[in-house]
Amino acid sequence: MAFGGWQEAALKFYAGLEDDNSKSYWTSNKAVYQEKVLRPMEELLEQLAPELGEPKIFRPYRDIRFSADKTPYKTHIGATIGGTCYVQFSADGLGAGTGMWHMEPDQLNRYRAAVAADSTGAQLEAIIADIEKAGFEVHGHDSLKSAPRGYPPDHPRIGLLRHKGLTTWRHWEPQPWLGTPAAAGKLLSFFRTSAAFCSWLASNAGD
Repeated sequence: MAFGGWQEAALKFYAGLEDDNSKSYWTSNKAVYQEKVLRPMEELLEQLAPELGEPKIFRPYRDIRFSADKTPYKTHIGATIGGTCYVQFSADGLGAGTGMWHMEPDQLNRYRAAVAADSTGAQLEAIIADIEKAGFEVHGHDSLKSAPRGYPPDHPRIGLLRHKGLTTWRHWEPQPWLGTPAAAGKLLSFFRTSAAFCSWLASNAGD
């Protein structure tokens, strides 16, 4: 079936799970999850995959082995597409992101060298400016409080140099269009706007 959005029942499912994160709630509402949450996600990914790449839906169960929070179920459904795109649905609405949340040491070294260089650094700044102009957010992650070793604290792109991860993000509150095929169009517009950002990271920090 073609993607038709997430209906009100999907939002109510996660609102209920937030209030009662128990096996009994999950078991009694599992059919709602499968039909109203999981199936739309599968249909969405099938529609986006030809342009964005291979999809993967994350399991709904939390890994509680090393966590103080022992609630067993995630209160959202998340999926990656093509390795750089991410989609998330919950009671709070729809979220999407791209980029590299965490860079391994070798990736981080390449990223910082590219940010520091005049040509590639200016290119990234221009890409970020275009993304923010379109109304989307760019976030740094696990950022240092001071300049990384080997880089001057007064570097013109010191803010970008401090980051150990860099992503774009957009969140939409629940609105009527969320229950229609238009949700796919909003996601695709975001991912297309972020394409140059992903390409820059792949070229300058990827494996």
